[in-house]
Amino acid sequence: MSGGRLRSVPVWLAPATVTLLATLVGLDAAQLWRDELATWSAATRGLTGLFRLAGTIDAATGPYYLFMHAWLAAAGDSVAALRLPSALAMAATAGLTAVLGHRLWDTRVGTLAGLLFAVLPGTSRYGQEARPYALASALAVLSTLLLVDALRRPARRRWLGYAAATTALGLTHLVALTLLAAHAVAVLTRTVHADPADVEGRGDGSSGAGKRESPGRMVGYWLAALVPVAVTVVPLALVARGQRARQLDWVDAARPGDLAALAGGVAQSGVVGGVLLGLAALGAARAGRRGLLPVSCVLAPVLLLFLAGLVVPLWVPRYLVFVVPFGCLLAGAALAAARLPAALAVVALAGLLGLPDQAALRRTHEWPRSATVDYRAVAEIVARDRQPGDAVVYSPRGSWLFLDLGLRYHLGGRTPRDALLAEGQQRRGDLWAAECDRPAECLAGVDRIWLVLAGRRSDPLAAVPGAKGDALRDRFAVTQVWPHPGITLALLTAP
Repeated sequence: MSGGRLRSVPVWLAPATVTLLATLVGLDAAQLWRDELATWSAATRGLTGLFRLAGTIDAATGPYYLFMHAWLAAAGDSVAALRLPSALAMAATAGLTAVLGHRLWDTRVGTLAGLLFAVLPGTSRYGQEARPYALASALAVLSTLLLVDALRRPARRRWLGYAAATTALGLTHLVALTLLAAHAVAVLTRTVHADPADVEGRGDGSSGAGKRESPGRMVGYWLAALVPVAVTVVPLALVARGQRARQLDWVDAARPGDLAALAGGVAQSGVVGGVLLGLAALGAARAGRRGLLPVSCVLAPVLLLFLAGLVVPLWVPRYLVFVVPFGCLLAGAALAAARLPAALAVVALAGLLGLPDQAALRRTHEWPRSATVDYRAVAEIVARDRQPGDAVVYSPRGSWLFLDLGLRYHLGGRTPRDALLAEGQQRRGDLWAAECDRPAECLAGVDRIWLVLAGRRSDPLAAVPGAKGDALRDRFAVTQVWPHPGITLALLTAP
């Protein structure tokens, strides 16, 4: 192929294609994990149920659930269907990263950055998860790219595009709006200022040819673009703030060591995360002023979330997945200083180093990887051996493992009657169901119970606490036990 044809290939094509192939391989190999079960539960409710859920818990994820509700209505709720939007979003992220690299540097930097992003285990991990992180990553890069274009060639349509993308970013992932601190740096320093040759004057609302906007006016444009963001996102943030104590009750306060572990966490590989961090640091040192925007896009969200996490429990590494493309841009700038074959060899090496983690994340999405919860194996046993009149009991009922959702996802209409159910998730507007407060009475007339327990339990009946455990022990005996990773199934029968 001639050099002219190579130059005519869009800079986004190779990174987006490689990313899409990487995320589609084994897309449905790992079964849904607890967070994805929450997505399935929310997205399969009616609109009334969705809004009720947002008013009770998980308002911050409500817009994503609404999107998934529409998607599942068209595509179904198979594992692949649930995850496909994230795979497509990660492919878009890689392509947009390449385009942004081309804007800030050149085609080589953009291509290398996009390809490095494609081979990261974290890209596949969050590209194969029915959660909003991949979509937030795409919108974070898109918003930044549109800001760069608006600063270089000011036009009303560009600022409107930036406002729309940033609003969508906030609705998808509130934490990702910490990126606005980095955008403020770009606006105030004019790091991506327009060159005279870049300035358009075609009557489309842009400034005239050769004319530069004043710094004060550019700041005004940016602040005006943030008005619809604030109007749309602030009400959502206020509702989400009231739910934080319940939504994030499992999160600990941030510690200094968390910063050191972040690169490995978002890359889903300690080794590959270290390579990415080293390359990004080298790229930042070499890039100078040109690297100020991507450096800010990495550091500002990380530091803001860490500082907030010292006060309130907010520090969750996956909440910062959206900064990875900007780290890849800096790494791409470092790689571009080498000859192309050598740079591509480093990208390939990063991919090879991540292969064990790539294989592991396709076995389970739990962390650590040994903490698998095998909902599917339990569901298969119940489907095979259930009899008419069987009932099911879960313990614990209110945990983040979502034992009932896991069984119901795999069994659907074949799920045995929930013996202790008093009020279901949809009616409660919650992710958890409520159980009857007199379990002995609710179990009357039941002869066989499938007891689903969190963890591996050698004595299932002894593991059930409180009145529920007393009622089960008084009337039932264990007939058979099936221990599986992270979950135990026991068949109880009345004498």
